[in-house]
Amino acid sequence: MTDETRGESRPGTRARAGWTREQARRIERTDDTVAPIVYPPATDQVPEVHIWDTWFLRERDGTLASVDGYRVCFSLTAPSDLLPGKRHDVATIRCFYSEDGRTWHNAGPVFEAALGQRQWAGSALYDDDGSVYLYYTAAGEEGSEDLTYTQRIVGASGGRIDTDDGFDLSGPWTHHELLTPDGDRYEREEQSRGMIYTFRDPWFFEDPATGETWLLFEANTPVPEGSDACGGDAALQEFNGSVGLARSPTGDPLEWELEDPLLDAVGVNQELERPHVVYRDGLYYLFVSSHLHTFAPGLDGFDALYGFVAEELRGEYVPLNDSGLVATNPANAPFQSYSWMAFPHGEEVLVQSFFNYYDFDGETLDEIAHLPESEQMRRFGGSLGPTLRLDVEGSRTRILGALGHWHIPLDGEELPPTDRELIRRGNRADTGSYGARTGTE
Repeated sequence: MTDETRGESRPGTRARAGWTREQARRIERTDDTVAPIVYPPATDQVPEVHIWDTWFLRERDGTLASVDGYRVCFSLTAPSDLLPGKRHDVATIRCFYSEDGRTWHNAGPVFEAALGQRQWAGSALYDDDGSVYLYYTAAGEEGSEDLTYTQRIVGASGGRIDTDDGFDLSGPWTHHELLTPDGDRYEREEQSRGMIYTFRDPWFFEDPATGETWLLFEANTPVPEGSDACGGDAALQEFNGSVGLARSPTGDPLEWELEDPLLDAVGVNQELERPHVVYRDGLYYLFVSSHLHTFAPGLDGFDALYGFVAEELRGEYVPLNDSGLVATNPANAPFQSYSWMAFPHGEEVLVQSFFNYYDFDGETLDEIAHLPESEQMRRFGGSLGPTLRLDVEGSRTRILGALGHWHIPLDGEELPPTDRELIRRGNRADTGSYGARTGTE
């Protein structure tokens, strides 16, 4: 890793690495970073609910857990008759399970009661003794008559999985408020000057190389008024996303201490959503999701998965593919997928996401709200999308192809051959508002 490609810390922040404006200016769609067009699956596996942000039950080292032959995942959900744009206001975490990694079943809501007015994304740990810990974001203050946006990181303990007669996940659950922003390293809501305030998306990770136990999360870096960050440009300082970090000194899944952030994006991007790490070949691959509309003025990004790599978890991160862009939607379907989550499988890295708005090529998602409600419903996927296949080598990645909707391969499952030319043909920008079918369903 050369000095020219290393990240740069931002003035007034404590992150060792930063996503710089120079790096982000290199963002562009290429054959290696554009995903195939997505079409609705032949059958909606869980038609009763909208499904979006999803995470898997994992072991301490990040590998996907297999519990007596079952794969297990958790998703934010809302009733499927609700207008999709309203789903975040009533988000409920549900559990799903599968015996073959293709057909998934709804195990229902995880909690009878949880902290916050509603729950946003997190992660789940299957611990060595069979205990299940569920980390989530408590959004809003319970008891308030108005919808509020305070965010706290919560851990729920007490979960157990029983497979004696099918699959059952139950408590009793105990909810623990784990982390709140300190106002110094991580911005509090009242400090926020930007478009969006964030302190959410906890993600558990035990470092296979060191045995240290970490919790990553999305946050914002405080930039005091009058700071010389971004040359003193207040308009750029409002875009202050960061990847936060907490450490468990004992490995206890419920004991955490705030640490300095892993990465900041002051002057680049407001939201570094759902941060997570894939440890591979002795390197740490840090992935985040972000939106077109959260990039700072003067930068053109996409709704996409972005990534960085370092030789240590708290190292100096280099943006993958020079710019950070790893996987994005085609130009003629720019919002078809979102909320990507990467995980290792054999020689590849696989990437799961949810099927967002398709058959739509507007410049911003705000335009969705101007469509008739029937069209808003029709164009929203609201389920797991196809699983992307990535080749990852050093600081370079490329999309190899895609598996079907909801296809999360089992351990040791051999993947089919890829067809890069098919992807290129399906992503041509001149194929109309929705492109040519690529055969990836």
